[in-house]
Amino acid sequence: MRRFLFGLWPFPGHLHPNIAIAHALRGRGNDVAFYTGIQARTKVEGEGFAFFPFRAVDEQHIDTLMFSQHQVPSLIKRPLRMIDLYRGWLLDTVPDQVSDLEGIMKQWRPDCLVCDPTFWSPFLVLQERISIPVAISSFIPGCMIPGPDAPPWGFGLPQPRSRFARLVAQGVEAVSDRILKGFRQDVNQLRAKYGLPPIPGSVNAFTGQVPLHLIPSVPELDYQRQDLPACVRYVGPCVWNKQKNEKPPAWFEAVRTDQPWIHVTEGTMHAQAPFVLQAAARGLANLPMQVIMTTGKDRDPSELDTGPSAPNIRVERWVAHSDLLPRTDVLVTTGGASTILAGLTTGVPMVIVPTQWDKPDNAQRVVEAGAGLRLSPRRCSPNRLRASVERILAEPSYRRNAQRMAAVFAQYGGATKAAELLEDLCI
Repeated sequence: MRRFLFGLWPFPGHLHPNIAIAHALRGRGNDVAFYTGIQARTKVEGEGFAFFPFRAVDEQHIDTLMFSQHQVPSLIKRPLRMIDLYRGWLLDTVPDQVSDLEGIMKQWRPDCLVCDPTFWSPFLVLQERISIPVAISSFIPGCMIPGPDAPPWGFGLPQPRSRFARLVAQGVEAVSDRILKGFRQDVNQLRAKYGLPPIPGSVNAFTGQVPLHLIPSVPELDYQRQDLPACVRYVGPCVWNKQKNEKPPAWFEAVRTDQPWIHVTEGTMHAQAPFVLQAAARGLANLPMQVIMTTGKDRDPSELDTGPSAPNIRVERWVAHSDLLPRTDVLVTTGGASTILAGLTTGVPMVIVPTQWDKPDNAQRVVEAGAGLRLSPRRCSPNRLRASVERILAEPSYRRNAQRMAAVFAQYGGATKAAELLEDLCI
């Protein structure tokens, strides 16, 4: 039996794929524990895993930093605000993570430390400070390690296939490097405090030096990259969204099945007004389709100002994707990684209105796979959203391509394959 300690942010999109991997590890006779925020305690302990809460890390400060803003700033439009956000979330929390984790590891003694790519202390400090095997378990459908086969991360650019596209990508990369120069110096100053040498490039590039970097996707959704280090392994989606004994909602039986089902979601992390839900409520009302909208567990449906209720629209806080998506004909989403992967796993084409973080890149991957349409947030009017949904329904190629991706996903092991690779890391 081996012991695996997961260090993660408590956000659902970061936590849920790793719960799937934890179940696979435990099913193979291993012991698993989680170090994360207190808001994840119920889920982690409800699944029977040991739970170590943040102590030095100020979880409330992180929530305020991430969710108190009306909109997440852009690295290009508001670089100083974005860098401040990066620093407060990703970098300034590293010493507190190290303090917590060093105590936990003395107490629990893991054989391997697993983290998500935005939880920096394990690979930025601890793998050299304590000499413990560190694996990165990503939640994003593309690898964030930079290379010539993929566009710079964070801008939603297409794959640089032509000479012009490569020049654009190189230009964006150069501007980003200039903007982030001071931030990268701060990273190296932090490493120096632990007696560690500077890293030569970006933190994303440095994640290519861990012994194992798991990507919950497939090469076909990541531009068939040939420029990645050997530590990167595609395992396919690692899906967990509810407890096994949780039944589908009873109201499913009351939803008409002679019309297409449209699921509209803005995911679980909200830093902007519910403009996609509002556009869908107005644009899809009274059409020959059944629209199931979810607001997220932290938002009251009655407070979203979605306009007069239409008989074909149902609004819920949350519905498990494993229950809803197999019945869904079109998925409308802001492009969160877990939603994108869940949709493609079940072969559902989508309309993506990408907002912030990784969402523009996720959307571009789906578009290039032919499995959906991308609608700019600035153009997300009721009429344009309706036209996009109707186009997906009218053109069978979108569903065929989504189903093709589902077939590719099925060839990978998902959480089971991830567990096998993690075990091999401890041999």
